[in-house]
This record gives sequence, C-alpha cells and structure tokens, in this order.
Amino acid sequence: MLLKTIKIVLVVAAVIPLFLSAWFSFEFYFAPKTSPKEIFFVVDKGQGVHDIAQNLKEKRVIKNKQSFLLGYKIYYSSKSLKAGEYMFNLPMSPKDILKIITDGKVYLHSLTIHEGLTRKEIARHLASLHFTDEEEFLAASSKTDTISSLDKEALSLEGYLFPETYHFPKGISAKKIISTLVSQFKEVFSEEWQKRAREIKMTPREVVILASLIEKETSLSEEKELVSAVFHNRLRIRMKLDCDPTIIYVLKEEGSFKGRLLKKDLRLNSPYNTYRNRGLPPGPICSPGRESLEAALYPAQEKYLYFVSKKDGSHHFSISFKEHQNAVRKYRKIGNK
Repeated sequence: MLLKTIKIVLVVAAVIPLFLSAWFSFEFYFAPKTSPKEIFFVVDKGQGVHDIAQNLKEKRVIKNKQSFLLGYKIYYSSKSLKAGEYMFNLPMSPKDILKIITDGKVYLHSLTIHEGLTRKEIARHLASLHFTDEEEFLAASSKTDTISSLDKEALSLEGYLFPETYHFPKGISAKKIISTLVSQFKEVFSEEWQKRAREIKMTPREVVILASLIEKETSLSEEKELVSAVFHNRLRIRMKLDCDPTIIYVLKEEGSFKGRLLKKDLRLNSPYNTYRNRGLPPGPICSPGRESLEAALYPAQEKYLYFVSKKDGSHHFSISFKEHQNAVRKYRKIGNK
C-alpha cells in the first residue's frame, strides 16, 4: 500500500510540472481569441509590474494576470517597464505585450509644423496639443548651440524649426522636439545647398532670412521663384524690399498687430521695417519650408522688381514702376467691388 501511494505521489509530482508548463505556455505565448481591436494603454511613471498587470487585465488586454507576472519574472525581470502611452492591436499574447512595454515602444503622435510659423506660434501650437509647455519651448528655442555650425549670428532658433510632419510620444521634452526640428533643417539644407549659397554670395543665414520673406509673401509653389527674383533683383541694385510681412512680424512680436497693416505702420522704427531700411531684415521672420528655401537659392531668371496681390491668392509681377502702378489700380478696384 505504501509503495502504491509513493508511485501515485511520484506520478502526480511528475505530471504537475508538465501541466503547469503547458498552462503557462498556452497562457503566455498565445493570444486569446478575441475580436480585433485597438486598445490605448498608459503606464504611469513609477508604476509597478503588479499594478500594470492588474490594469491590463481590467482593460481586457490580457486574460490572466498570473501568467503575465510569471512571464515577466522569468524573461524580463532584468528590464524595467517603461512609462508612456501604448497602442495594442489585439489580440496579442502577454509575451508580445511585455516586450513592447519593456522595449518602451510607446505610441507616437503625429505632429505637423506648418510652413510660415514663428517660434512663438509653434510654441502655442505645441502647448495646445499638450506636447510641451509654451514657456519651456520658448526658453529652449532661445538657445542657439544646435544651429551655430551654420549660423553663428543667430539670436534664437527663429527660422530653423523646420516645417514637417513628425511623430513624437507625449511627455517628450521641448529640448528633444527642438533638436529634432533643427536636425531636420540641417538635413534639408544640404552640402549642395550650402555650396549654392556660396555661389550666389549669401550665407546660410541670409538664405533663411530671404526664404522666410518668400514664405510669408506667397503660398503658391509656382510663384516662389518669381518672388525670390524680385527680392534678389532689389537687393542687387540696393532697392528697399518693401516687404509687408517684415513689419507684421514686429507688430505680432509686440502684440500690437490689428489684423491688417495700416499706413502709419510703414513708418515703424524697427530694423525689420524693410520700407525704411535697405537690405534684408536682421533675422528670419518665420520658419520657411523646403520650397521657399529652394526658391531663395534658385530665383527665377526674370527682371521683375514689383509684385502686387491679385486678390485671389496670386500676384501680378512687373518690371517697371509704371506697369506696377497700373496693376495696383486694377487689382485695388477688383478688391473694392
């Protein structure tokens, strides 16, 4: 009888580990049978594995808390579970979920920086989307070490926060966002473009300033090289640029822009007032996009010195002042109808 009992105990002792192993393998390595869906899940800073497992179970991301915890202890205990936002495409196995969280493969939010924004406007945009604090961004973008290799005269990163669509996790620092935007600018402003700037006897900074004016003057791709030609021609003969957006930039910075430019604004005492001062303004007035930068480097081979809005988003370009005056009268009448 004793021998029979011992045999039963030994069989049970042998079967139980096999059963537990099979149970663990099934629970940990295989995704449960559920309908396909996306689940957004947040791991808070300092949150422990037990709380995370409980939250995953409550949200029905995992079916079994014990297999998740055991799997973590066996395979991932040397790694921390990274805080952040995650998107799980269910069904998924607990093993795949653990790997995502320990690798920190957080969900990346799409963020578009539009052409023609100032750094203050970018800061407000980021704050409105809860990416970063507005003041923190402005403070970080006032430091110019990231662009000093191209522009030693920069007083801020105005003009160098490259317009593009990016993907960032929430909670990312302003410094990291800025580093990414400036790195993208450097990639776009290639060695070839730097060489071209030297050919036309301009520094990268001057190209960016000119591109920012082009960006604010027209949104039409087909006009950018023409606007660039006008500004290049005026600079060559030392004719004032008479660029409205440079004055608007100052008024916006001061918080005194009323939505349209008034005659008295043209007398504004500022180095950015291109109606009073020859040459380029002292700095960029926005972050220009790729097309405007390219247009600044490669202006159209035209003799235009003037352009005026046609009130439909496009412009009329003129060589002579007389032709320009006629165009101004024509399109002013159209605008007043």
